[in-house]
Amino acid sequence: MVFKRLLGSLGVGGPTVETVLEGGSVLPGGTLRGEVRLAGGSSAYDIDRVTLELVARVEAEHEEGESEGFVSFARYEVGGGFRLGEEDSYRVPFEVTLPWETPVNQLHGEPLGIHLGVRTEVDVAGAKDKGDFDPFAVRPLPVQEAVLEAFGQLGFGFRSADLELGHINGSGQQLPFYQEIEIIPAPAYADRLNEIEVTFLAHPGGTEIVLEADGRGGSGVDDALNRHTVGHDEVAHTDWNTVVAGWVDQLASRYSGYGHGHGHDHGHGHGSGSGMSTGAMVAAGAAGLAVGVVGGMVAAEVVDEVGDFFEGDEEEEEEG
Repeated sequence: MVFKRLLGSLGVGGPTVETVLEGGSVLPGGTLRGEVRLAGGSSAYDIDRVTLELVARVEAEHEEGESEGFVSFARYEVGGGFRLGEEDSYRVPFEVTLPWETPVNQLHGEPLGIHLGVRTEVDVAGAKDKGDFDPFAVRPLPVQEAVLEAFGQLGFGFRSADLELGHINGSGQQLPFYQEIEIIPAPAYADRLNEIEVTFLAHPGGTEIVLEADGRGGSGVDDALNRHTVGHDEVAHTDWNTVVAGWVDQLASRYSGYGHGHGHDHGHGHGSGSGMSTGAMVAAGAAGLAVGVVGGMVAAEVVDEVGDFFEGDEEEEEEG
């Protein structure tokens, strides 16, 4: 993944910058590697700083409707303090650690429609110049993958994924936005649930999983919300189909008076809803003994409105 451009603030004859990211996907909390390559122009320049900025395309809801823009969620100074001679070249290798809450934008090699990228900012000759949007891929942590696979094994389907500006009440959320993965209900729940929204908030010790259920219209019941915390070391020793089925039963019980399905009738079926194919959504189900998962149902608003984190108009116009 490469971009190359003339540093626009210096005009014709100025140095160029090329950022190359190591191929493949990265885990949340993992290491993003690459190098920034600078090539000198028609004269020498002092490079004060080379900074990487991680950005994501995020949706925001407001009184006028919805809008999208790029939000910066991490910055790293990776080099600087050197002189780039005329027609000289200089390489700045880097290894930066992604935030644990970095959104997932790839599942079993399938893109989820989430735009993440790196922008390289070079401070040279008293001016700052930002590079182009250079995309990178993030695959799920083992616990995230296990939960999504269990949904697929239980007959749920992938609908969409997006990033929402705001904060989940009562959570340990660190970033100014959160990811929602929208899941189509399995047939056993289709008479009560319209969809389930899954949010992962990972941290060094584990992952907080927030599940919000949207009930069928006319139920007169507010959206149901469950929170669960799972340690990273629990992944290989958990029967995820059983655990996730229990989570969904808790949510669906809020709407039990408005349908006649029975949550436990699903067994371990392999049907799926419309959207991403089962092959892309599901791998082998995790096996082992079921373990207790902390969490309980609460009825609450999920999102607090926060200030406008969106960047300038010129950045909103750039596409990932």
